Amino acid sequence: MLVRQPVKRKKHGRGSPAWIVTFADLATLLLTFFILLLSFAEMDVEKYRAMANSMAVAFGSNQVLADDVGGSPLTLIESDTVSLPEPTDTTASEPEFIDERAERDAPTKISAGIIELASRMIEELEAEVASEALNVTYDENQVVIRFSEEATFRSGEAAIKPEMIPIIERVVDVLSGCTGDVLVAGYTDDRPISSSRYRSNWDLSAARAVSVVHELVLNRKVPAERVVAAGRAETNPLAPNDSEENRAKNRRVEIAIRNPECNDSIDTNQLPVEIMP
Repeated sequence: MLVRQPVKRKKHGRGSPAWIVTFADLATLLLTFFILLLSFAEMDVEKYRAMANSMAVAFGSNQVLADDVGGSPLTLIESDTVSLPEPTDTTASEPEFIDERAERDAPTKISAGIIELASRMIEELEAEVASEALNVTYDENQVVIRFSEEATFRSGEAAIKPEMIPIIERVVDVLSGCTGDVLVAGYTDDRPISSSRYRSNWDLSAARAVSVVHELVLNRKVPAERVVAAGRAETNPLAPNDSEENRAKNRRVEIAIRNPECNDSIDTNQLPVEIMP
């Protein structure tokens, strides 16, 4: 009698699934790719160290990085022995902050005498200032009355127009109540003069200044020793001599009263006593 023995099947060991090989290849390729990216990248060591140390201090750590970023951290005490490189590029230094709270230049103070004289002149010559026949300005040293050529003189002449004589007499009335040296200066534009009487613009400007001086000292209200005449020709122009309008501004006579002191001073609290430089 034949007995059939059961067939024993050969056991096979349980291996990895087939997909793991593909996954391993993919992971290896990704690792290689990132290693290549890192090898091509440039790291700013100084910025990395500064950032890392700032973060360490912010989180309360007592460790800072050494010069070698890849090295082990040093304690704050040990870091004193590490010499950091000196900065060489001035453009990479810390930005400079301007303290806007710093004191500005102090305003220039105007003396009471200048304020007084300028106020009197503007009040006395209000109509002429409005018509631009003249104007009155001042600074910390002097008061200046500027007469335009068109209102004061005929072209190429030094004789004052008759209608300007009363105006100059009113200027004299104000000056008689104040002290201070008086400089009368005549100016022209840069075009050469064509005249048989005057050799140059210097002659013409000086003659016009003398004409004004004559009117100032004629009635002896202003002592002659206070007054000086000067011809300045085309020097010190108010505007570039590049147009007819600008040349007309430059043709002028100025009466400058330096360091005046006036009697019967007014209440200077009602007037501006300071100007900015």
